[in-house]
Amino acid sequence: MKSHNKSILEPIIPFIEGDGIGPDIWKPAQHVLDQAVKKAYQGTKKIIWKEILAGEKAFKQTGNWLPEETLDEIRRHEIAIKGPLTTPIGGGIRSINVTLRQVLDLYACIRPIRYFGGVPSPLKEPQKLNVMIFRENTEDVYAGIEWASGSPEAEKVRNFLVNEMKAKIRQGSGIGIKPMSPFASKRLVRMAFQYTKTHGRKVVTFVHKGNIMKFTEGAFRQWAYEVATEEFGDATVLESALKDLGGKVPPGKILVNDRIADAMFQMVLLRPEEYSVIVTPNLDGDYLSDACAAQVGGLGMAPGANIGDEAALFEATHGTAPSHAGKDEANPTSLILSGAMMLEHLGWEEAAKLVVQGIERTIEQKTVTYDLERQMSGAKKVGSSEFGENIVTNMG
Repeated sequence: MKSHNKSILEPIIPFIEGDGIGPDIWKPAQHVLDQAVKKAYQGTKKIIWKEILAGEKAFKQTGNWLPEETLDEIRRHEIAIKGPLTTPIGGGIRSINVTLRQVLDLYACIRPIRYFGGVPSPLKEPQKLNVMIFRENTEDVYAGIEWASGSPEAEKVRNFLVNEMKAKIRQGSGIGIKPMSPFASKRLVRMAFQYTKTHGRKVVTFVHKGNIMKFTEGAFRQWAYEVATEEFGDATVLESALKDLGGKVPPGKILVNDRIADAMFQMVLLRPEEYSVIVTPNLDGDYLSDACAAQVGGLGMAPGANIGDEAALFEATHGTAPSHAGKDEANPTSLILSGAMMLEHLGWEEAAKLVVQGIERTIEQKTVTYDLERQMSGAKKVGSSEFGENIVTNMG
């Protein structure tokens, strides 16, 4: 994972404001990040923001949902942050978010999921869940190829599979193929282990459906274990080896295990404290990251980053919520926490800690946006901007 040049005191960081509630949450997010940097470094460091276009704003100004200039700016500066973007309906780009990840080869979707005290949750003990999910971002269903039911192409593929490969496929079936490679799987796992070692986490879990899809998801599991043993063997111990070690992980070692995807949904509910870093193929990670976010308060509390070897893009994980746009009422926490991840990526951990501290204290004081206030007894409802101001006040 390439980190932006930490020696730069005033880095230029491109930002995409976002559609729908994007402008509402970007304004307080930018303010919080600027103030955190100012408080942490007393003016010796500063972010130079540079707006770039994508989504509806880009289409209105340029006729293009994702201008090439936007991609060039992210490549040039190796880092960017964005609000939520509308997916065009009909033809053209199927998803701007997916396109950004694939074109820029941002192969790791990284989602830290933890609980902030006082946030409404359906669980009795949501604080037990504290995981970092690494989801593969370029293959599996994101690179899936489909042929529609009844189309000549689907029938051609079916005939080949039935006649040449001796497969059993019903007539009229829609057909899809999902590719998964050792190259893409291993580089994701490698990044997850590097993060685990750097941040002192203790457990890495591979999540897959390899009991059914043996040569894609099962292969992902196999490739993941190869990285664990061949590249990080000095730092890891496999769960299968614990029996010979009296059931205890040796001091300083990272425990490595794997779980079937459907069983993992049960585990994060019943035994969440046993998991720390989770590594998944694309579709499994999509489901699991949102399910985990629901346990700690929903997507409004969940930050995210898409990171590759040449660039990093930090983003709000929720949608554009157009019915709330322009009302200064949307919760900016997801985008603000994504900004904190960006500060950590820059090596500016002191500023990132101030952001998290400000959010923790503000929520503890029950001065929150409408989505949290309606579920919290005795809470005071504030707008997006005032919520951001309170976070700044509560820093340090």
